[in-house]
Amino acid sequence: MANRVQIRTNSSAFIAMIADEDTITGFLLAGVGNVDLRRKTNYLIVDSKTTMKQIEEAFKEFTTREDIAIVLISQYVANKIRFLVDSYNKPIPAILEIPSKDHPYDPAHDSVLSRVKYLFSTESVASGRR
Repeated sequence: MANRVQIRTNSSAFIAMIADEDTITGFLLAGVGNVDLRRKTNYLIVDSKTTMKQIEEAFKEFTTREDIAIVLISQYVANKIRFLVDSYNKPIPAILEIPSKDHPYDPAHDSVLSRVKYLFSTESVASGRR
């Protein structure tokens, strides 16, 4: 129990997003967006002009900020920085890959789903079940 991650309850946490403009706009209309006093946002709009460095920096920033609980990332963007997404192993913020309008969701590339499959296959082998 000593290794349990404590979730902050004294203040609210944000959802961060790295996705295309349509996806970000939908979440902003739902009230998910935030701009702090330093003009930092909790989202990155990825388009044809967005560099890999910008995507990587946003991912690293969002996964190290203490006020973010979930990072939503379009799967096609996650595929561009797959090495970062797959190497991330902290429970909070949680990384969730989502589909986008122009790129269909592929469960074979989802890092969370592959980890869950691995855990269940390991547990079933350890317990003798298949």
